[in-house]
Amino acid sequence: MLGIKRWARSPLTQRRLDNFKANGRGLWSLWIISFLFVVTLGAEFIANDRPLLISFKGQLYAPVVVDYPEVTFGGVFETSADYTDPYLAELIKSEGWILEPLIPYSFDTIDFNLGRPAPAPPSTRHWLGTDNQGRDVLARLIYGFRLSMLFALALTIVSTVIGVTAGAVQGYFGGVTDLLFQRFIEVWGGLPQLFIIIIVSSIVIPGFWTLLLVLLLFSWTSLVAVVRAEFLRARNFDYVRAAKALGMKDGAIMFKHVLPNAMVATITFLPFILSGAVVALTSLDFLGLGLPPGSASLGELLRQGKENLNAPWLGFTGFFAIAGMLTLLVFVGEAVRDAFDPRKNFA
Repeated sequence: MLGIKRWARSPLTQRRLDNFKANGRGLWSLWIISFLFVVTLGAEFIANDRPLLISFKGQLYAPVVVDYPEVTFGGVFETSADYTDPYLAELIKSEGWILEPLIPYSFDTIDFNLGRPAPAPPSTRHWLGTDNQGRDVLARLIYGFRLSMLFALALTIVSTVIGVTAGAVQGYFGGVTDLLFQRFIEVWGGLPQLFIIIIVSSIVIPGFWTLLLVLLLFSWTSLVAVVRAEFLRARNFDYVRAAKALGMKDGAIMFKHVLPNAMVATITFLPFILSGAVVALTSLDFLGLGLPPGSASLGELLRQGKENLNAPWLGFTGFFAIAGMLTLLVFVGEAVRDAFDPRKNFA
């Protein structure tokens, strides 16, 4: 904890923060993408076909977090209550009130009362229209944004840990260890990633964790070369030799002395790795090799736009959502790169 405080108060850290803030485009992009991500984390409270609160006969119920049977509200069935049923809604309102979310549809809610064939154009009922199954596009966009961000963050964090570890071992020990790792990475990087994903999807039902594991098998190699070069350069520095002479173990030297210098180059790549993970998931969903059918997916929304040219709102929504998301991440990456630029920090 003391080391973190000392790092946060150091003049170099302050200069990096000032350089990041000086890039107004990147700073605003970070605020916007962070705000959207935090808001969509509570997607169930924004877009849901379950009410947030129900007051019935003087008692409060929270269907958004608890599953109640229909008989709880005067119905006749023991199954879960269908709050889109007008009969049940009238029963509840006769003895209380209903507080619904801003968007009364979840990502998989099918609107059977459209009054026209799906996909339906934007209206006061569906702000961004519906897809070809009658599902609300805005609700699917909110859930799809959250899913893409969570997937990209998980893939970025885990692949960064593995890639930094592999690069650190290669660069620090060098010799035969470095030679064997390099030959392995060359062979591993030459494997056809798309074909492997196709084979996996034909054997098992693809899901969030399955895709994460498959993409993780290849994404960790992107940082190895950068970290390896930093460790190769730093392992012969005087302070590293002094630490060895004092009897410090290799693991402690790598973690305490060499890794902080290597992380400078690594951090600048993280926003671009994040955007690459978003593109990977979207591409697989667009090709039908990603998440299971029915999942809230931006790639599936793009595919529907391609298959339903008579419904341009589907293609426009998917395009602008992906383009805006990637643009914000790239702008953040540029600001991070400026923050860690040694020419600006030591000018």
